[in-house]
Amino acid sequence: MKQENGSPTVSVVVPVYNSAGILPLLVKELESVLPACSSDFELILVNDASTDQSWQTIIYLAHERAWIRGINLMLNAGQHNALLCGIRAARFEIIATIDDDLQNPPSEIPGLLAKLEEGFDVVYGTPEQEQHGLLRDLASRITKLVLQNAMGAEIARNISAFRVFRTQLREAFQHYRGPFVSIDVLLTWGTNRFGALKVRQEPRRAGVSGYTVRKLVIHALNMMTGFSVLPLQIASLVGFVFTIFGLLALAFVIGRYLMQGSAVPGFPFLASLIAIFSGAQLFGLGIIGEYLARMHFRMMDRPAYTVRSTAQIE
Repeated sequence: MKQENGSPTVSVVVPVYNSAGILPLLVKELESVLPACSSDFELILVNDASTDQSWQTIIYLAHERAWIRGINLMLNAGQHNALLCGIRAARFEIIATIDDDLQNPPSEIPGLLAKLEEGFDVVYGTPEQEQHGLLRDLASRITKLVLQNAMGAEIARNISAFRVFRTQLREAFQHYRGPFVSIDVLLTWGTNRFGALKVRQEPRRAGVSGYTVRKLVIHALNMMTGFSVLPLQIASLVGFVFTIFGLLALAFVIGRYLMQGSAVPGFPFLASLIAIFSGAQLFGLGIIGEYLARMHFRMMDRPAYTVRSTAQIE
């Protein structure tokens, strides 16, 4: 609910991994931005089992400022799992998510909030120009292509970790407990009113990103097999295509025998057909195996994250 002055109340959720040196800068910038665009606000810093002094820094910041809350995870759960933890802990009407590296300037948050008031439920801050390397950009594009199946082609091209959305959307996935999490897909369970706004993206202030190409590819595979039936549809299509190919090959063999009185000579032809069909079958079985693995993990009821401790002024 909005306050009397009409400004929204905002919870900012930040997943933290090995960012002890940059967290004070992030807090300082948020402290200069949030009072002007929200009537009440909080910052939730979710430490994703960092190996540096990030948690000690969060404790210090939380004790210095009553509007900061810290959550310390027991295991490295991943960016989206840490976000889910912070989203569930948010107390205000609008949630803003932002990375801990200051590549997305907090000064862009008022623009996203204004865009949200145009009738959207989710607004993404789309970078005007990516600041990553070639391989990271390529892996990011692959991830967005995967999301098109769940979100629609247009908005999937605009997704980013810098987003604002209405807190009530979390009701759509409040009972989700799977270990494979995609915040962007979960948001589609609650709405289809997505918007995007071009925002500035700056170079990372310190350290290196923990989101490698390998992790992005794994995330894309998890989304494909955890939130979409697209791979199964592809497997069905591949099976159908090779079935047609096999029938055409059979027609060729029979036609040659009827017209020339001889079969198609040579072992290589038969071996090629067998290899093609065996490969198609193994491809389909591999995809089915991935889905069975996801079902296995969900039946284990493994949590998306586990909280070790929290930090805030009582």
